Amino acid sequence: MNTMPQGDDWEMIVFDIDGTLLDFEGFQPELIPLIREIENMGVTVSLASGRTLPNVTPIQQVLAISGFAIGENGGMVWDSKAGFPIRCLADGKRARDAAKWLATQIEGLDPKGIETNRWRETEWCLLDTENYEKMKEALKDSQWPDLQVVPTGFAVHITEKKLNKASGLKVAFEQRGIDPKKVIAVGDASNDIPMFKMCGFSVAVNNEFAGVEEAADHLTKAKGTLGTIEFLNEFIRTRK
Repeated sequence: MNTMPQGDDWEMIVFDIDGTLLDFEGFQPELIPLIREIENMGVTVSLASGRTLPNVTPIQQVLAISGFAIGENGGMVWDSKAGFPIRCLADGKRARDAAKWLATQIEGLDPKGIETNRWRETEWCLLDTENYEKMKEALKDSQWPDLQVVPTGFAVHITEKKLNKASGLKVAFEQRGIDPKKVIAVGDASNDIPMFKMCGFSVAVNNEFAGVEEAADHLTKAKGTLGTIEFLNEFIRTRK
């Protein structure tokens, strides 16, 4: 668990955003220069987030990275840097309908969810993070038993079971011809586990959520965005 990725043939690092690159105070001052150094070393940086693409794109531009963007936990794939159109991998209407129904089953649940739902195309997100277990149980006996409920720490995502960050990454990797074994994934929450399992090496910058530490190849000593900076400094050092 304390090993670092070995070798010099890593082609890409895929970062989760919230809790990994960004916290409630924004970017750590050291982060952007480190990301630029990674890209200058010839390692492409990409993003895989639960955010919508309109929320991910400004971050992609600020970081000035050459990789792709995965939004909505794998539901949306956008690789304009390589000339590919936006790919929408599911219809989010079922998730929206399920959220409305859940509001009739769980007292106080707000079906409108988070503000960025206005841009969501493949899923629906609710703010009632403490009720996610009740949501899971309710959906089992509903007309949407195939939907999954995924807590990320910032929201609860209702989405198709086939969709996760790994399914979105699969599309993006195939478009670019990238071998997942040559990719490092960095994240902090349960929704990052699928991409941890898919990629050649994985880094957890937090162990607050069940299963995250166990799924990762490396756990940083510092947590959250500081853990990402710790990893990037060590990764750069080992390649010099």
